[in-house]
Amino acid sequence: MVSLPHPVQYQGSKRNLASEILKFLPETVHRLVEPFAGTAAISIAASSKEISQNFWINDLNQPLVKLLQAIVETPEEIATAYTDIWNEQHSDSVGHYYQVREQFNKTNEPQLFLYLLARCVKGAVRYNSEGFFNQSPDKRRKGTQPDKMRKNIEGVSQLLKNKCKFTCRDYKDVLAEVRQSDFVYIDPPYQGVCGDRDSRYFAGISFDDFVLALENLNQKGVAFAVSYDGKRGNKTFGNSLPEELELTKIEIEVGRSSQATLLGRDEVTIESLYLSPCLLGDRISRIESYISRTHKQLTLLDKHEQFSAATQ
Repeated sequence: MVSLPHPVQYQGSKRNLASEILKFLPETVHRLVEPFAGTAAISIAASSKEISQNFWINDLNQPLVKLLQAIVETPEEIATAYTDIWNEQHSDSVGHYYQVREQFNKTNEPQLFLYLLARCVKGAVRYNSEGFFNQSPDKRRKGTQPDKMRKNIEGVSQLLKNKCKFTCRDYKDVLAEVRQSDFVYIDPPYQGVCGDRDSRYFAGISFDDFVLALENLNQKGVAFAVSYDGKRGNKTFGNSLPEELELTKIEIEVGRSSQATLLGRDEVTIESLYLSPCLLGDRISRIESYISRTHKQLTLLDKHEQFSAATQ
């Protein structure tokens, strides 16, 4: 899955977890809905595996949705515009970045946003309190080479063109309209393993409202999966979803924490995936096997971390 086309290394993207997440989807889905799409990593992966050929891509970040739509529907135009912007940076790349950022904050043009995402620190979207993009440039590099960017854009377009509905709406409005034939992948902001509120959005989401929205999906018989909380070493992040929702919790190993490694600790990052009751059915044995195997692996990792801490 890592080899699938993705124009930007978007922080919080489930690109590297897509292959694990897809294991729990039905073999075929009439329509895959992402209310918090980000850069639509799950939709891209699902299309490549032919799980679905019909997608609803929604995100509250309107410039991001406009960029995704341009990548899917007008790939040649957005790739050429990116090349032109990228080629303008060589005399003063840092100054050029800030000029592009200022222009983007005035216009929200998708080609400007693409360059900023390709060049900014850690591919992380950051807005200030006034709603302006304020992330700094990564001074060690100049962003994705135009030829590579074009190849990734064309790859995404080939997978998703003429298959997508793009919207910029509140997630509750999207979930209110989904049907039983849909599958919904839900990856809300700032409940991941970073421990900080996600600044891709200007307002948070209410935990109680979110739980109620999931309860309504259960009542409608809609199949869904939620990426929500997680942990790094012995530290947990985010609230667990309530047992009353009758969701099955899967723990997926993301990998060893680079931040912890720099501090001399050997810690593994885990993200949780919650599966709705409608997703079980004939997949129950596969899910139970996955949980059992993961539990054994995590137990061994915990013992290793405890031993490492004791010997330091």
